[in-house]
Amino acid sequence: MPLPKISEARDLSDQELAEQIIAVKKQLFQLRLQKATRQLDKPHQFKHAKHRLAQLLTVEHERKRAAATEAVQPVAEQE
Repeated sequence: MPLPKISEARDLSDQELAEQIIAVKKQLFQLRLQKATRQLDKPHQFKHAKHRLAQLLTVEHERKRAAATEAVQPVAEQE
């Protein structure tokens, strides 16, 4: 199974992005729980989930930074 692409994360709306972040965090918790109880069959799922979480958080941060930049620019233009 290939790693997820960041373009898929960029296509999500803000609401979907937040939901995906929560879902991946829950998945990581479940994987850690399975690992602790020695029920984890596919350890590569950790890598995929962490990679996906990093992508989602990156896109979220990019959007917040872009929104902050847009909010500052009109104020600078008024002066």
